[in-house]
Amino acid sequence: MHRYSFPHEPVAHPDAMVGGTEKYRFTILADGLLRYEWAEDHQFEDRASVLAINRRLPIITSRFHLTYNKGKFSASGLSASVKGHFGPHSSVWRYGAPTSNLGGTARTLDEIDGRTTLENGVISRQGFATIDDSKSMLFDENQWVTTRRSGNRIDGYLFAYGHDYQQAIQAFYSLSGPQPLLPRWTLGNWWSRYHAYTSEEYLELMDKFEENGVPLSVAVLDMDWHIVNDLRVKEAGVTGWTGYTWNKTLFPDPKAFMTALHEKGLRVALNDHPADGVQGYEDSYEEMALTLKHDTSMRDPIPFDITNRAFLDAFFDVLHRKFERDGLDLWWVDWQQGTHSRIPGIDPLWVLNHYHFLDSALDNKRPLTFSRYAGPGSHRLPIGFSGDTCMTWDSLKFQPEFTATASNIGYGWWSHDIGGHFHGERSEEMLIRWVQLGAFSPILRLHSSNNVFSVKEPWNLSEPYQCAMKKYLNIRHRLIPYLYTMNAHAAKQGIPLVRPMYWIYPDREEAYDVPNQYMFGSELIIAPVTGPVNANSQRSEVIAWLPPGRYVDLSTGIVYEGNRRLRLYRSIMKYPVFAREGAIIPTDGSLVLGNGCQIPSAIDLMVVVGADGQFELLEDDGKGQSVDQVKFHRTPVTFHQDNHKLVIGPTISFSHEKFDPRQWNLLLVGYKRQKEVRVSIRMSPGTAVRTFQVEGSITTNKRGLFLPLGSFPSQAEITVHLEKDPTLDVQDSAAQIRNFLREAQMNMDWKDTIKSIFDISKPKLMQISELNALPIPHNLLNPIYEILLADSRSYDAREK
Repeated sequence: MHRYSFPHEPVAHPDAMVGGTEKYRFTILADGLLRYEWAEDHQFEDRASVLAINRRLPIITSRFHLTYNKGKFSASGLSASVKGHFGPHSSVWRYGAPTSNLGGTARTLDEIDGRTTLENGVISRQGFATIDDSKSMLFDENQWVTTRRSGNRIDGYLFAYGHDYQQAIQAFYSLSGPQPLLPRWTLGNWWSRYHAYTSEEYLELMDKFEENGVPLSVAVLDMDWHIVNDLRVKEAGVTGWTGYTWNKTLFPDPKAFMTALHEKGLRVALNDHPADGVQGYEDSYEEMALTLKHDTSMRDPIPFDITNRAFLDAFFDVLHRKFERDGLDLWWVDWQQGTHSRIPGIDPLWVLNHYHFLDSALDNKRPLTFSRYAGPGSHRLPIGFSGDTCMTWDSLKFQPEFTATASNIGYGWWSHDIGGHFHGERSEEMLIRWVQLGAFSPILRLHSSNNVFSVKEPWNLSEPYQCAMKKYLNIRHRLIPYLYTMNAHAAKQGIPLVRPMYWIYPDREEAYDVPNQYMFGSELIIAPVTGPVNANSQRSEVIAWLPPGRYVDLSTGIVYEGNRRLRLYRSIMKYPVFAREGAIIPTDGSLVLGNGCQIPSAIDLMVVVGADGQFELLEDDGKGQSVDQVKFHRTPVTFHQDNHKLVIGPTISFSHEKFDPRQWNLLLVGYKRQKEVRVSIRMSPGTAVRTFQVEGSITTNKRGLFLPLGSFPSQAEITVHLEKDPTLDVQDSAAQIRNFLREAQMNMDWKDTIKSIFDISKPKLMQISELNALPIPHNLLNPIYEILLADSRSYDAREK
């Protein structure tokens, strides 16, 4: 990949166009995707824009009927009848008329305390949405940024996909390019803090994480890695935010420092505020000046000019490259100066992101940026930094919705300041709920301001928060096999990791009523906790909706019947993570999790019985810049409900690399009845099947049954035989209620009274009736109701 070369086909097929000799032109780009243009001078745009890089797409349409009077675009003259059923909403799009857009995302959450206004996405409940591309930047024949022609011009896109939201986003990816495949190491825990670390202090901190059993994958240094406020900066009269000279007082040997981090299994990222250019005191000043023919006689600074191609080349080849040669893995581009540059219409953030991404792919590396969102099309340039948010419950409450809704504009890889950045309040409980959200977010990056009292190291927290933080940071790394597979699906199939519930259930009103709840990959539903615990119940309340089916909460092991709204109550150690019947979730089964995100030598498979399920675990050696170039190792996992067996493998490899034998373990979530398991091994088609019993090592925990299956080579096909018609266990409500009563801060006599209701087996309706008659506040009774009503099937204590 070259810095000025990227795949694009901006000229549509001539047969897809209508008009062009008049002032209008229409182009059918996909089944439900229409481009509409107006140009007073008859000069239409066939160059790629930052939004639209591919317009030569198949000519197919069955989703809309266009009506146009050949006049200037107006609501009465240009419309489209969109096919499909949309309930009470209109199915006719009219140019310029408002639509009920479901929202996209925003450029930043800087200084935001709570909600913020979102830009539009490409889906709406009316079944159509538009994007105005009339003012975005273009790429010329040399793939350098340029502006549009002047004059009265309209360049828009109509997405008419009804409630097929997934198809709308995939059409958007066809037009704008796909999400790239992220490096595996980006999916682990990131440590970042705005603090003037020394190299010794930072390395000791990384050792402390290891001593506390907390794995990391990315070590980020905020701006204090470079000189910020010494005499040279003060004499130059600048802020010190921009810098390209290591602070040798803090980092006497930067190369050795980064090498030490690499030896610990970590990748290194440095913050870059490029707006102030290159000052005369910078180490690279002379070389930059020589390259750009800049007069150094007065030590005048070299201004930042992203519209100058010579400056951009020097920016990468002179200013940045030396850091990368010394071991830097990732630049954190922290642009905060708005959308204006020396050429009106050129957004400097767009240019930075686009060319940073292409430049990062030199030397056959997998391309990656870490920067702020610059508008539609930014999904091609992940990862997104959402900015400096406030440390408040209101900010936490908005982030799940903000993350999920971003998928409506194809933006799937937001990275938030987990725990909030500044202002607000210190709350260990709020931090834990933020970390739990981060564990089930696209990227988990701990970050905070330089406030000395901002503490996010887990060992500096009190209990139980310290334990909870360590637990969920470990859960994040356990999930890497699942997350990396979903990463590949996002790049190859156009399915973002996080999706709003209405993507899957567009005709269910309930799906729109839970904007914080989302699909996390193909197998999980997350219902985030975004409020504090009640002092009496020691539980936080969450309003959720479960689709039809039966589900298990992986954090509690409780089984729920779906197709209903419900209230959930969770202690600080628990987080609502639902898996449906048939779900298969591969996780890292290593006894000890190390830094980085290496392919594990042991896999724990979480399987929910009750329905057929299938999953293909995707892994690779890190080579290949795009998903089409990567040679994946594919391990199919299939659960057959009718013949009650689970089949793992064999692994199909498209490279010469062979895995060492791998340990496979099975966790049957919500299912504890199995006493012994028969395992059959076939090494290749035609070879004999070896069968043995798994006995003695079977263990149970609150979530289900754990079975170590053994270590097998990649070419093995492993079949696990379960008992006939395996179904999720009926829950012992009385035992779960006793656990709640032990933790609740309430009157002891009330506890005895409630316990007595469940000591004798009674129908659930009678138990609920008795509870409702008690003079006990509902904040103490509601968690009990949740347990009683989770599953309508009855539990017979005699079968226990």
